[in-house]
Amino acid sequence: MKHLETTTRLVCDIAREAGSYIRKERAAFSVEKVERKHAHDYVSYVDKNSERLIVGKLRELLPGAGFITEEGSAGHTDERLLWVIDPLDGTTNFIHGFAPYAVSIALMQDSDILMGVVYEIASGECFYAWRGGGAYVERRSETGEVSRETLRVGTSPVSDALLCLQLPYNSDAYKPVIGRLIDHFYGRVGSIRMLGSAAIALCYVAAGRLDAYAERYIGQWDYMAGALIVMEAGGCVTDYDGSSDFTRGDSVVADNGIVHPDLLDAIRQACSSRNPSC
Repeated sequence: MKHLETTTRLVCDIAREAGSYIRKERAAFSVEKVERKHAHDYVSYVDKNSERLIVGKLRELLPGAGFITEEGSAGHTDERLLWVIDPLDGTTNFIHGFAPYAVSIALMQDSDILMGVVYEIASGECFYAWRGGGAYVERRSETGEVSRETLRVGTSPVSDALLCLQLPYNSDAYKPVIGRLIDHFYGRVGSIRMLGSAAIALCYVAAGRLDAYAERYIGQWDYMAGALIVMEAGGCVTDYDGSSDFTRGDSVVADNGIVHPDLLDAIRQACSSRNPSC
């Protein structure tokens, strides 16, 4: 596909527009407007309206592409180009007014991620990358001035690393695994964090703010854009089995490359035969 950089910048504008809508709705949001999809997995009219806005704009931008969307407002048949959209990643954070939460948009061709955009709504940071073009973050001041920074993963070894070990909604299956991972790393690394947004955790790895992120039982919309941003920033992304063919799965390990062997080894131990749920 030609003109990936131009397309990526246009998608950044779409993500910002959706983010502006979400920010405005957050100011007057009521928890009474929340629906429960599954146990501890929530959605609201904000997610749905944001997705409809994004889908409409992307259809104008690339009419022949299909969609993979979290809230199911659009789908796909046999299209080679697919938009992968999370209209509000970190909905639980959003409900509680607890940053971060974000808009995440990726474009795939077959199993290749062509571009990714993640807009962090509370901070106004827009992270983006296109295949072979590097990874960046843009900030806009109140006067409209734009500053851009090239992203590069950090260089911390495991002993100094800041890890993000997320807690997916599938608590019954994942509780033994996350317990073993925390037990393994707590006291052996710089520290451990949980952000509540897969897309932002990935972007923070790309920016060197985190050194690693791992999570299972997540959707393609959660990680697709952020995964490309990490890779274009020089990081390593695989699934829990260590395969680089992660785009159709439900697990992601992303890091600075230095801690990857240690993280995968710990995951393999946590996902041993004693933990068949992993």
